[in-house]
Amino acid sequence: MTFGGPAQSGNTRQVYASALAQPTVYSPPAPTVTAPGPALPALPVPARRGRTVSIWLFGILGFVLVALIGYFVWALGAVASGIGLVIALVPLAIVFLGVYIIDRWEPEPKSLIAFAIAWGAIAAIGITLLVDLAITLAIGLRAEVLSTVVQAPIIEEIAKGLGIFIIFLIGRRAFDGPVDGIVYGALIGGGFAFTENIQYFAISLIEGGGSQLTATFVMRGLLSPFAHAMFTSLTGFAMGLAARRHASRSAVLGSGCIGLIGAMLLHGFWNGSAMFADFFALYVTLQVPLFIGFILVIVALRREEARLTRERLGEYAAAGWFTPEEVTMLATPAGRKVGMQWAATLSGDRRALMKQFIRDAAALAAVRQRAITGRDRLASEDERALLTRTSATRTALLAY
Repeated sequence: MTFGGPAQSGNTRQVYASALAQPTVYSPPAPTVTAPGPALPALPVPARRGRTVSIWLFGILGFVLVALIGYFVWALGAVASGIGLVIALVPLAIVFLGVYIIDRWEPEPKSLIAFAIAWGAIAAIGITLLVDLAITLAIGLRAEVLSTVVQAPIIEEIAKGLGIFIIFLIGRRAFDGPVDGIVYGALIGGGFAFTENIQYFAISLIEGGGSQLTATFVMRGLLSPFAHAMFTSLTGFAMGLAARRHASRSAVLGSGCIGLIGAMLLHGFWNGSAMFADFFALYVTLQVPLFIGFILVIVALRREEARLTRERLGEYAAAGWFTPEEVTMLATPAGRKVGMQWAATLSGDRRALMKQFIRDAAALAAVRQRAITGRDRLASEDERALLTRTSATRTALLAY
């Protein structure tokens, strides 16, 4: 037999291209085109009202930003300002990482996060510079002690605290409690420190070169990157406590003023320790313990948020929307970790779906909490949307 040649005359045997191409006893049917599986329907989303920032506010901040850039270039020069900006990104990244860890449980709306950062980096700095200029024109130059220990804490914390209150007014449906207040306060404080660090780093470079710049970077960028974030978080924490109790605007403002006093005192103490005493001794004996205490408070608040989430989702489980096992998976850190590991083993790696499932379930628990306190007229609408989303996501997770 010649492979690949024509069939032999008078021979009924078929000639195949190779021995491997010859048929076996079983011949499978020809492949057919399978119909695609049903696609997920377009899922509803929670109402955006009370959770977003007007584009006009960002536009106003944009004009202020242009003015600030002009001021920095005029006062410090483009090169020194540019170097200061690049170096200031390091402590800003450290603060963002810390806030991300805090905010993972129930992430805040991206527009409010962006506004908080922009308010601290642009508006609060602009207000501080204008007030300082007005005071200088009115009474002349002040002593460094008065300016650093008294004026700076008062003016800066008021400017930053105003941003938290504005976020509460425009984003009340996303301002659920003290953890949210801490997140927004830390973002505003981190943004403020970023712009302030540009100025400090640029001045250090101009006045003392690389050695002074290095010392300033270590002091502000590595030893105390969370200072402003911690100060302003006190104001946000106080406003968040009032928001959790469904307080009125005036009550939230009053509660915020109490937190503002604490922020001013802590800010003044922090600045004074660098001027009147051995900074490193106070840093180790007082400031580090204060920061550790701040972290412990956040951990305790996150545990309370987890408990509240589990309690609210348990009510949906009692109505048949979730299983008890799903509540444990969605409302505990350990359960979420196991859920993500399990989703990674599913066909196509479904961790993205699991993240969405967890995020929507946490939002659902927060919506129910707002409905219970009566502080959200759109809670029922959001509840329907989130129940539809979680049901569809569960189906997609379990699909084969």
